[in-house]
Amino acid sequence: MPYFHKAYAQDPRTTGVHEGVPGHFFQLSLAWRNPDPIRRQYYDSSANEGIGFYAEEMMLQAGLYDDQPRSRLVIYNFARLRALRVEADVKLTLGEFTIAQAADYLARTVPMDRQTADAEAASFATAPGLAIAYEVGKLQIERMLAERRLQQPDSFSLQDFHHYLWKNGNVPFSLQRWELLGLDDDIRKLDQ
Repeated sequence: MPYFHKAYAQDPRTTGVHEGVPGHFFQLSLAWRNPDPIRRQYYDSSANEGIGFYAEEMMLQAGLYDDQPRSRLVIYNFARLRALRVEADVKLTLGEFTIAQAADYLARTVPMDRQTADAEAASFATAPGLAIAYEVGKLQIERMLAERRLQQPDSFSLQDFHHYLWKNGNVPFSLQRWELLGLDDDIRKLDQ
């Protein structure tokens, strides 16, 4: 079976949390109800894919897969895939990998079937930076979460944080961080 189909067949929850709830579908459903019409239409792949990736790990840590060790393995393998995609993306962009070399690399190191590896490599060759978006987005969420927790040592609410994040998930995290935390250092870097 192809890589993702095999994962879904093992446990549909493994993709459901990324693509469905609490992942993309849930996030986009909330964003489309955002009172700001621009935020309803704007889309940032780092924010969106970061939320999907974050949701996978969040649900793993929350115990969703405690009853299925193989499902936990699938989620860990998804994390491995996302990390290895970064290297393939960068090397494709720099011309250090051909599409075939990137596919070979993914097939061997993830590991995954050749059909999926070919599709992944071709996708990243046509959209440089997309593979990086998953990792960067998730790291930006974790950073913002840690900073919010430090700002509110006695009143922090993970539910409130997630509500804000999912509702504004189409907007770049540098802007969300500025609005939520009052920290504009990421935005000021853009001016330099």
